[in-house]
Amino acid sequence: MGNLGFQEILLIAVVVLVLFGGRKIPEFMKGLGRGIREFNDAKNNVKKELEEGMNEKDNQPTTTTTSSTTSSQN
Repeated sequence: MGNLGFQEILLIAVVVLVLFGGRKIPEFMKGLGRGIREFNDAKNNVKKELEEGMNEKDNQPTTTTTSSTTSSQN
């Protein structure tokens, strides 16, 4: 199912051209490019924030706290 030949790709291109028309395809591609760019920017921002958070965690001094509990009897 994943093997697309030249004829299949050409058929898909003709169908897209007929459905959308020659003027709408550049607008569609421009919008698609913007969407992909925004997705990649968001992905990179999340990755950067995670790396910064991990670096902050690694740079913090580790302190161990022990708490003692007292029990009272009536």
